[in-house]
Amino acid sequence: MFLILSIIAAIVVVGGLFLVATANRLDRLHVRMDAGWAALDAALARRAVVARAVAAAALTGEPAEGLLALAGRAETARRSEREAEENELTLVLSEIGRSTLPAPLAAELTDAEHRVVIARRMHNDAVRDTLALRRRRKVRYFGLAGTAPRPEYFEIAEPEV
Repeated sequence: MFLILSIIAAIVVVGGLFLVATANRLDRLHVRMDAGWAALDAALARRAVVARAVAAAALTGEPAEGLLALAGRAETARRSEREAEENELTLVLSEIGRSTLPAPLAAELTDAEHRVVIARRMHNDAVRDTLALRRRRKVRYFGLAGTAPRPEYFEIAEPEV
């Protein structure tokens, strides 16, 4: 009888440790995903600032005002509306000829766009890994995700630079 209780206790302890390790991994993935979003948000904000600089330095009239308004909307949009606004900004920026911009400004715009692409990929990789772990049965059955919101991908068109 004592042997059976010892074996059951050992199984419970090992199982508990396994669940704690899984919960810690899931927590680290959520932290990675939040850091990825912060980096993406910063890259998108930088691109909006560069778009304003392009509008001020290289465009005049209605195109400049439109780009300024679009950059402002993209920067202040709620997260649920951000993809659409950022896609629109990407489209407008892709139509601006880099050869018409001063060389430093064109380089700054290209760099900002590259940083957005890299940050988006990093964020989406973190979301993919987090979702993969959250889909496992042991995470669902034991509620290891807690009250953390379900991660979502951030899908925007990548500029062709």
